[in-house]
Amino acid sequence: MDKLPTHNEVVVARLRPRARRRWNVKYLSLLCLCGIYLTTRSTSRVVFVHDEPASLPAHAQEALHQCKMLSVKPGPPDNFHQRSQSDRFVKGTPPTLLRNASVWTGDSAGYELRDVDILLDKGIIKFVGQGHQGLLHGYSNLVTIDVGGKWVTPGIVDMHSHLGVDSLPSLAGSSDTNSLKGPILPWLRSLDGLNTHDDAYRLSISGGVTTANVLPGSANAIGGQAFVIKLRPTTERSSSSMLLEPPYTINDTQVDPTLPPRWRQMKHACGENPGRVYGNTRMDTFWAFRQAYDEARKLKEKQDDYCAKVFAGRWDGLGDFPQDLRLEALVDVLRGRVKVHVHCYEAVDLDDFIRLTNEFHFPLAAFHHAHEAYLVPDTLKRAYGNTPAIALFATNARYKREAYRASEFAPRILAENGIDVVMKSDHPVMNSRYLLYEAQQAHYYGLSADLALSSVTSVPAKVLGLDHRIGSIREVIYSRSDLVIWDSHPLAIGATPTQVWIDGISQLQNPYVSAKPLAFQTAPSTPNFDEEAAAAIKYEGLPPLSTTSPTTNVVVFTNVGSVFSKIGMEVQQVFSASSAGLGVAIVKAGELICYGPHTTCLDYVTPNEVEWSDLDGGSICPALISYGSPLGLEEIHEEKSTRDGVVLDPLGDRIPGVLNGSEVIRAVDGLLFATRDALLAYRAGVTSAVTAPASEGLVAGLSTIFSTGAAHGLQAGAVIQDVAALHVSISHRWSGSPSVSTQIAALRNLLLHSNEGTPFDQAAKGKIPLIVETANVDVIVSLLKLKAQVDINTGSSIRLVISGAAEAHVLSKELAAAGVGVIVSPSRPFPEDWQSRRILPGPPLTNDSAISTLLDHGVTVGIGILEPWSARSTRFDIAWAALESDGKISEAQALALASTNLEKLLGATAQGDLVVTRGGTILDFEAKVVGIISQSRGLLEWI
Repeated sequence: MDKLPTHNEVVVARLRPRARRRWNVKYLSLLCLCGIYLTTRSTSRVVFVHDEPASLPAHAQEALHQCKMLSVKPGPPDNFHQRSQSDRFVKGTPPTLLRNASVWTGDSAGYELRDVDILLDKGIIKFVGQGHQGLLHGYSNLVTIDVGGKWVTPGIVDMHSHLGVDSLPSLAGSSDTNSLKGPILPWLRSLDGLNTHDDAYRLSISGGVTTANVLPGSANAIGGQAFVIKLRPTTERSSSSMLLEPPYTINDTQVDPTLPPRWRQMKHACGENPGRVYGNTRMDTFWAFRQAYDEARKLKEKQDDYCAKVFAGRWDGLGDFPQDLRLEALVDVLRGRVKVHVHCYEAVDLDDFIRLTNEFHFPLAAFHHAHEAYLVPDTLKRAYGNTPAIALFATNARYKREAYRASEFAPRILAENGIDVVMKSDHPVMNSRYLLYEAQQAHYYGLSADLALSSVTSVPAKVLGLDHRIGSIREVIYSRSDLVIWDSHPLAIGATPTQVWIDGISQLQNPYVSAKPLAFQTAPSTPNFDEEAAAAIKYEGLPPLSTTSPTTNVVVFTNVGSVFSKIGMEVQQVFSASSAGLGVAIVKAGELICYGPHTTCLDYVTPNEVEWSDLDGGSICPALISYGSPLGLEEIHEEKSTRDGVVLDPLGDRIPGVLNGSEVIRAVDGLLFATRDALLAYRAGVTSAVTAPASEGLVAGLSTIFSTGAAHGLQAGAVIQDVAALHVSISHRWSGSPSVSTQIAALRNLLLHSNEGTPFDQAAKGKIPLIVETANVDVIVSLLKLKAQVDINTGSSIRLVISGAAEAHVLSKELAAAGVGVIVSPSRPFPEDWQSRRILPGPPLTNDSAISTLLDHGVTVGIGILEPWSARSTRFDIAWAALESDGKISEAQALALASTNLEKLLGATAQGDLVVTRGGTILDFEAKVVGIISQSRGLLEWI
């Protein structure tokens, strides 16, 4: 039985009177019972029939209520929008009036409102529109904020988060994301592990995130129940007080019989994760799903049979309602009362799960990750009941095989097929503070502006069944009250909140604001990627990434907006379009031979011998360098056969005798060329990478510099520099690993007592840079002391560079005085563990960022990345660094962060590659990389 039968009649047995008094009591009891039943908003009619006497059980009333409610779908009460106060209102919160706002509503009926006022009071929005004095009558303590035309949006909704269960800083005592007690665990609840002291709450709020769906992890096929939370701190300080619309009685299976139930959330997972954890194949995982749902279906049928007897008045021997606490949530799934969120990547898994929904007749809320969903839209539409939404990363991909065919064009392709798109963080996999950046990237690669913003506001709210609560700003009375004011258009790179309201309560105390250009108040006009999107589908996620050559040896670029060039070891802007108009630039045989106003370069070309290219206000600048990830040493991180592997560590491993004299490994010997991440980086203007051997211990080895666009190692210019620097890492790693003090002692010994000419001897004497990967300020102090000791001993100066450096800003003055450089990696620091918890988060929480602070003190700073897929986004990382500096970092200085500064720090030979962009500079969301100029190879390549 798939669902309860429809009962238009409630049949209640009439008892035959034996004594008038007893009959009256029973008759009155029956009348009361029927009256109570009729108040449950049913249109059923009561029919009395003559039957044999039967005693009415004490639980009859409860049974009728319970059975009736089984067919009621979740949702808000009918009078929800007539409320005058939110159930989350905090007494004493003053009413707030926002004046002169540009509002992005999240409502498809009209996404934008201009010059409007918003009144917040008692935890809800009481007015949106053109305010008048009468509206404010009676508000004596009103807080008024003139928004000045800036953008106001609904609070950001993260539909896939592990906030509170995978807490920051990461500690063994607060790791509650996954249970390993079996693949099917629907009875587990993320609420029961929700840590109220997660440092990420405050950071995420500072990025405009107000609501998160806290999911169990993906180790299990069914990982358990998820709970939606508001991120603000509460006076109660409990996990339960953070919940948004949980079941009325959290620790019971019953609901209030006078109200419709509330939506529940549940996490499922298929593919590699549960298979890897339990040693199962996909066949095993889906058999586990089918077993679990078959068991749940049997329980549901018992419940339905029970309720059929209740409605028929067949009370004899009926007993209690059939329940099983292990299965009740899955039964609710089968009744369509649970939003099921499924971690699934590949077409095979998506198809498997679609078939599962049709076998057991239950709807899906969303597939998460779903890297191949854009390839199978018709399959998705065959899901039972409705087409699930797809929750995606923007560019995070290729970290395992099932993510290998991911495409940055997936959001637009899915939207074009009428499928709802959600951008999510999977926090802490991605820092949810920057969830909006995922939507910005989706917009950059072709998702419309309104759908991009909807993907982190109104769409996830709808998918969660909470769009009556969150996700939009509507011109209706008593609406939602989570709002964000942005310093620029929310789709502009670097957009940052100036204030955030959750439940009508402001969250940022004395926020810091960086001035943004006026143009940033408009959504960026992003490039056209139609051909690339079509190719992604045609080649099933693996389109060719080759370049082409011009038809002639000379190319003239017209409508050039700016030119940046290396002057010595610095980046300078050498041309900027003036009021007289845009300029030209001429490239011949891979060399930029002229740039400037049109009249300047006319004598350099013969019109019939050139190829012309209109840059539409674009730019030419030095190419970027990638540092910090295993780019060029792996193709798919989780597939060992596609990686160089991990080097042996002298502190933790027995080094075989065959390596005597060659204990320090060279990355150049393990390079893998033409990986997709390298080629994508090349197409984004990152033409070279510095890569060190992968290590889990103290000594990594010698890094190399290679061309990201090279096809193989023997191609001219493929290996730019065999050896760049010596790399070590000092940190707390795992229980039983050598202590930090032991690691420092070992490094001291290696620097002071290594044989002449060995890598550590060369580093001690300043002949090659020594790059130390560490986040912690205390470790950095020890390294500064060690440098001073070694410098005295050798009479030289170690070229020490701190990489990672989350807490390096604390020692900005000391680092500058010691001549120690810093590579901040990632460029927007994240307090992932105890060693990196003292970050400088930047606006709106602090006036300065780590990068701007270090630069202010004269430290040479570069930026790095952690994973190869993010190399392509280096251009946006440096743009962000400049935009949040409040004008302290110029465009030229931003470019230096990923070019000349890295060359200085890493001992890299200066590169002459240039990047050509159309539509703006390489720092702009409006710009697209269209060409690479390689002076060393004497050519220009079209992207």
